[in-house]
Amino acid sequence: MLRRGFALEYATLAWNVVGAVVLVLAAIATGSVALAGFGVDSLIEIVASAVVVWQLKGGAGAGRERRALRIIAISFALLALYIAVQTAVTLSSHTHPGHSIVGILWLATTVLVMFALAAGKRHTGERLGNTVLLTEARVTVIDGALAAAVLAGVALNAAMGWWWADPLSALVILVYGVREARHAWAEAA
Repeated sequence: MLRRGFALEYATLAWNVVGAVVLVLAAIATGSVALAGFGVDSLIEIVASAVVVWQLKGGAGAGRERRALRIIAISFALLALYIAVQTAVTLSSHTHPGHSIVGILWLATTVLVMFALAAGKRHTGERLGNTVLLTEARVTVIDGALAAAVLAGVALNAAMGWWWADPLSALVILVYGVREARHAWAEAA
């Protein structure tokens, strides 16, 4: 079961590494705040998964864990700040983000992959009695839900021409980022 826990975390890491690259490149090409935000969120999820792998290996110490949680908290706060500023600029200037079929396909696949990984982590965490892996399963469900929210905004922009749906869907990531920053900082205290 422990090997399965590692395999699930490594799969999540690999998916997020590729996803960060795909989404940031798609965001640069189209000017999409939502794709950029989710791409940066993927980078933060890489750090979170690395912390879980570290804990599964038995390397968790109070000082190191506190530093890792603070790094995650600051990363989420910076993500929320970036999205707030970029969304305000995009909405006030009426900048119309382009369409990204690659971004849409990646997000749709990410929804499915994240929910499947979350189910595997939950099952494995329950069998191992590992609360960190169970918590990571919930984070992975949220990641799938965020992908679905961003997908809705990007798809509405592409299909209906609702340019404002893209930056508005990024606000879901902003709310999540603020919540996770506060939670991680409190955990580090």
